[in-house]
Amino acid sequence: MSGKNLILCLSMASIILSCNSKEKNFKSAIDSISQADLSNHISILASDNFQGRAPSTLGEERTIQYLEDQFAKIGLKPGNGDSFFQEVSLVKISADKQMKFNIKSKRREFNLVFSEEFVGGTPQLSEQVNFDNSEIIFVGYGINAPEHNWNDYQDLDVKGKTVLMLVNDPGYATSDSTLFEGRTMTFYGRWTYKFEEAARQGAKAAIIIHETGAAAYPWGVVQGSWNESKFYLANNMLSKSDLYLQSWVTTECAKSLFVSSGLDYDKTIASASLRGFKPVKMNMTASAHINNQVEYTKSNNVAALWPGKSKQDEYLIYTAHWDHLGINPMFGEDTILNGAVDNATGTAALLEIAQAFATLAKTQDRSILFLAVTCEEQGLLGSEFYTLNPLFPLEKTVGVINMDGLNILGRTKDMTITGMGKSTLDGYAISVLEKQGRYVCPDPTPEKGGYFRSDHFSFAKVGVPTLYLSKGIDNLEHGKEWGLAQNESWTKENYHKPSDSYDPARWDFHGMVEDVKVYFEIGFAIASAK
Repeated sequence: MSGKNLILCLSMASIILSCNSKEKNFKSAIDSISQADLSNHISILASDNFQGRAPSTLGEERTIQYLEDQFAKIGLKPGNGDSFFQEVSLVKISADKQMKFNIKSKRREFNLVFSEEFVGGTPQLSEQVNFDNSEIIFVGYGINAPEHNWNDYQDLDVKGKTVLMLVNDPGYATSDSTLFEGRTMTFYGRWTYKFEEAARQGAKAAIIIHETGAAAYPWGVVQGSWNESKFYLANNMLSKSDLYLQSWVTTECAKSLFVSSGLDYDKTIASASLRGFKPVKMNMTASAHINNQVEYTKSNNVAALWPGKSKQDEYLIYTAHWDHLGINPMFGEDTILNGAVDNATGTAALLEIAQAFATLAKTQDRSILFLAVTCEEQGLLGSEFYTLNPLFPLEKTVGVINMDGLNILGRTKDMTITGMGKSTLDGYAISVLEKQGRYVCPDPTPEKGGYFRSDHFSFAKVGVPTLYLSKGIDNLEHGKEWGLAQNESWTKENYHKPSDSYDPARWDFHGMVEDVKVYFEIGFAIASAK
């Protein structure tokens, strides 16, 4: 063999050995994601010892300490200078379960019972918040959306008045694709938007009518969310012109109010989804007297960094919220809302994916930030705080992969992209899943507004590409209808309830493990893209 050929052969052998080494290294990283590790992390995070992981509690202290210990053990660096924590300043306003909420018509007076008929609170920082005899106006969906040629407040002065409105948006009620986005909920359908718009219009108070289908969850979820404390970002409180009362009423209560006003409930709410709808005076007044408990406090995002190689100053972020709803006496004997699926599963996945990247010995080009955020259950506050105070420049952030509520029902042929078509990152998910003989499907229930209900949305709002990839519904053994029915059943029976607890006897981890490996491969592809 000539010297030239010998050099060529040695060079090819070196390349083959290098490729084999990389493939072996990558396989080791994939194989490090295991059911045993995921199960262990979830069992700890969702244990009673962590007290439901509510922000600003002992449960938070134990949670963030566990995350810091695990990230450090894996070998990641602190994401905030020499600290794994990013402090989030909050205002905590506790619910006044004895608040007086009175509604009067000429026919009847209603003294609404907290939790049974209504829930609510105030973002005002005064110890006492009162208003009397505020005129009530039904404003349909309470939407002002110029791009959809829709304004429920047009030519209407609601300053000092109380607005009563429906959740979701007109497209949901009619399934008319020419109204907003048809059955797919838009941001205008979210309850958070409706309160914000009512405040912008100068209303004194706002009441949302709860309907299970339109809200995407039963009344019990609303009860649980408003029965204890609400948090707000301390440096992002709305002005004193904000609402004095943000509230929900049950469907049954709303129907009684309409009857007392001499209005047909079904006909009136149906008219709200038609173009040309005009607000309706209810011939009623609202009064409220609230004893407010205000506390300035703090919580923490947890940030851990795995540096990249050739593009170290560019960042991919994995997000999952560590928080849940803590302890709530309204549930009776079992008062701890452990949040095992929501979102101990996603938080455990953060740790497993971090371990997988550490196994690669920094072969990815871009840096990876593992961000466990607080206060998702309070309105995406932790992720919003990060976008307002980024640890690394948003313009250098190439993408966000969000994980929230992973698969406990077994292997699926698919995974779901919530908000499919809204991000340049979709293609990475499609490519990785196709390689595995699986496929991507859009959100099967877009009317629930899932795109606006998890932490990726905070980043999408400021222009960072995001991917909210979640469990599929096409179960390998039972099919799509079974998978969708199981998801619906789980939401009805367990969402934001003490029954969302760790249950290894009933959980099937095989799908979760496969999905977490997909999250890792997608992140590796993004972090290594030219």
